Amino acid sequence: MTQWQINLREENLLLHEALALRVPTAPTAFLRQICKKQRVTVGDDIAEASRLTRVGETIAVKNSKRWLECIEKLPVKPEQILYEDSESIVLNKPASLAIHRAVGHEDNLLHRVQDFLSLRKENFQVSPIHRLDIGTSGAVLFGKGRAAISKLGQMLIAGQFSKSYLAVVSGKLIESGVLDSEVPAKGKIKEALTRYMPLASTENYTLLELQLVTGRHHQIRHQLAVSGHPIIGDLRYRGELINELERPFLHCYQLSFPRSNDERAITVKAPLPKGLTQLLVALQFAPEALEL
Repeated sequence: MTQWQINLREENLLLHEALALRVPTAPTAFLRQICKKQRVTVGDDIAEASRLTRVGETIAVKNSKRWLECIEKLPVKPEQILYEDSESIVLNKPASLAIHRAVGHEDNLLHRVQDFLSLRKENFQVSPIHRLDIGTSGAVLFGKGRAAISKLGQMLIAGQFSKSYLAVVSGKLIESGVLDSEVPAKGKIKEALTRYMPLASTENYTLLELQLVTGRHHQIRHQLAVSGHPIIGDLRYRGELINELERPFLHCYQLSFPRSNDERAITVKAPLPKGLTQLLVALQFAPEALEL
């Protein structure tokens, strides 16, 4: 089963049109056919191709060989799109994938987004508005079109964005606090500020929610390591290697920002990757920690 929620970009469309936006590799005739064969549901109801979509509805498509072949050809999978409107799109970035092209990273999230939008015949400029480290997963916002990219970038600089992260660190932390220290940034030493709140803990590890006040390079990773509570899996900052985790346990799970056209507040949540939820189980965190 492949499922996702209808977003603003997909609302008030015929169902087969909304399907085509998520899976542009699928022919229109095929999308109409799977609706006719009752392989598509909206909520708990079997839906026809002519049904109009509404924001927040859950679309589910029963998997078939041809459907999965269409999914396989996509540079951006349906469940990766966390939010979209006419001027922006938020994706759930996997760890190990760079956002921009760099040496050794010809495959990157920006190119995947460009290729995906090209499949939909949407060939305008697209650009990431903020960054995540290669090893960090979670929500990344892209602007669509020069005007939106410029406006969203200005809002980011003005402090109108809010990013919250989840991290598992070594040691048991009980009280919320603030990390206020200097970190290396572009050859200089700059002040960095991060708020943190323990969400759950075991005897040896703590699941933290962290909110950036400043946005320095490697800020969270550096400050937690200096505080004596490095992120597990973050070998660069002396983090403990557990269950061969090949990345830091750091995930941008919530992103809040104003829309570029009307400045309406949008909050998007990115579910934890399967590998990180499995690690929470292995470390014996309470079940409530898995529901984030």
